[in-house]
Formats: sequence, structure tokens, C-alpha cells
Amino acid sequence: MKIRFLQAVSIICLLFTISGSLFAQNNPDNIAVNIRFYDQKVYFLKDAPIQVMISITNNGPETYHFKLAADRAFSLDFDARSLSNRSIAMPVKLVQKRSASGQIYYRDVAIDTGETFSFTENIQDYVNLEEAGNYIIQAKIFPDLINSQTVQLSNRLALHLRPAKIYDEQGLPIPLDEATNAVLQRASIPPDEVIAWTLDARQKGQWEKFFLYLDLQAMYLRDASHARQWNVESEEGRQRILANYRSSLQTEIVDSDIVTIPMSYNIEKTTYNMTEGTVIVDEHFRVGNYVESKRYTYYLERRNTVWYIVDYLVVNLGTE
Repeated sequence: MKIRFLQAVSIICLLFTISGSLFAQNNPDNIAVNIRFYDQKVYFLKDAPIQVMISITNNGPETYHFKLAADRAFSLDFDARSLSNRSIAMPVKLVQKRSASGQIYYRDVAIDTGETFSFTENIQDYVNLEEAGNYIIQAKIFPDLINSQTVQLSNRLALHLRPAKIYDEQGLPIPLDEATNAVLQRASIPPDEVIAWTLDARQKGQWEKFFLYLDLQAMYLRDASHARQWNVESEEGRQRILANYRSSLQTEIVDSDIVTIPMSYNIEKTTYNMTEGTVIVDEHFRVGNYVESKRYTYYLERRNTVWYIVDYLVVNLGTE
């Protein structure tokens, strides 16, 4: 009897250990799902994809397993709602895909304790964002694929979707005021005011205003290799080049001197005639525990009463 009792106790302990391990593995409290915008920026209706990074972190004591479908639409969903809590419908293509019969291919993903597994998805593949406005976005992860009852929810993201861009004859977006959505109009202001407008816009992070008086084509063609590439491109290719150049400026990949945010600035000298102008500005930048000063010389050209920035030079003045 004593032997049988010990065997029974051992079996019960073993079952308890297995069930406890499974509970730790599948306990949703141990798994954190976090979402964030992959490339935080101003989002426009009917524009580029809205990429969201999904991160799944295992805070439990055991390795966490879940099925990730080759087509992630069978492992993931997004809930999008307006501020009035109106649910946004999913695209027809997504409904048809999930309704069709067929085999779902997936791989088993194992996340060890303290580790995170991340991937990105375009939320426009999951919800019909057809109107400008404010939305609340939440991701749903299905560890056992989309038709299972198990679901894990992420944090919520606030998405501000601006009206669709309006493009000019060069294929570039017409600048809109970020606060009012009104079309920004270039004014017949002198060169020093153009520079002040541009620097103030950069200090406030207002990219549309920053680009208003910047001649992207002239800035791009300052480089001889760029000019050679430009000359052999089609009109469509040139539009693509300017769009990529603008994007590179915003991410400070190229011409970082002109997009670095000054702490303060002083316009020292302005000279101009009917067609050309020069503005000299001392700009000051906070770098760690000291202030770095640089002298910028901006070159402008006047076209139809409007001054445009076409070039610039920078000289280091030292630090304080």
C-alpha cells in the first residue's frame, strides 16, 4: 500500500508539474504584445503604407510557442475604431481570403523567457481607412491561427490620418498647413524673411512649411553625379528622384546641415538684386554640454516674385 501511495503521489506531482508548465506557457498574463509605428511620420489618406511593428515578449518562466502563418492575415488582425467608437470594416480582399477554403501554412515560433519576437505589417491590409480623421488601433494575435478562440491583445495606438495629398504638375505634393489642412501659399517676401520662415519651420518640426521655399531640384542638381543621372531620366524618373530626395532630407540621410535643428539663429547680412539673393546666418546648435556655432550662406533665386533657396554653404565658427 505504501509503495502504491508513493507512486500515486509521484503521478499527481508529475501531472501538476506538466499542467503548471502548460499554464505558465499559455497564460496570457505572461505574454506582452506591443505595437508602435515603424516609421513615425505624418500619415496621409491613400498614401504610402502605414507600417506597424508588432513585438511579442515572453515574460513567463517557460518557452512560449505560437503558430505564425506564412500569410500573417491568418495569425493577426487589427481593430480600428473612430473616436466615436465606430468600428472600421476590413477590406473585401481580406474577407475573401479568410473565407476561401485551403491549407494554411505556418511555422512554430518559440520565444524563450525574456525574449521578444517582432515583425511589421501594413494596417491598411487589414482595415479600410477611407476617411481622414483620428483612429484608435489595436492588434490581435491568434497563437493558434485566426479561427481559434485564443487571442492576445496589444496596446492601443492613436492614428491621425490627414486628407490625401494634392500633387502639382511636377508630381510633388502641394504643401498643406498641418494645423488647418489649408494649402500653403508662397508669398512675395524678401530673402531674409524666406530664410527666417524656413528656420522657424524646422525648429517647430513643420516639414511642409520647411520645404515651401526650398527648390528641391536645384538643391539636388548641385552634385555633378546627380546632374548626370537627372539628364538621362524620364519625367517620371525625375519625379521619383525628387520624392526620394525629399524623403532623404527628412530622415537626414543627405544634406544633414540644412535640416539640423538650430537652437537659435541670427541673420547677419542680406544682399539681393532683382533675380539673385544671399543671406548670411549664424546658427547655434546644442551638442551635448556645449553650443556649436556655424555660419550659413544661403543662395536664393527669384521667380515670379517668389524667392527660392537653391544652394547653401556652411563654415564652422567653433564652440562655446
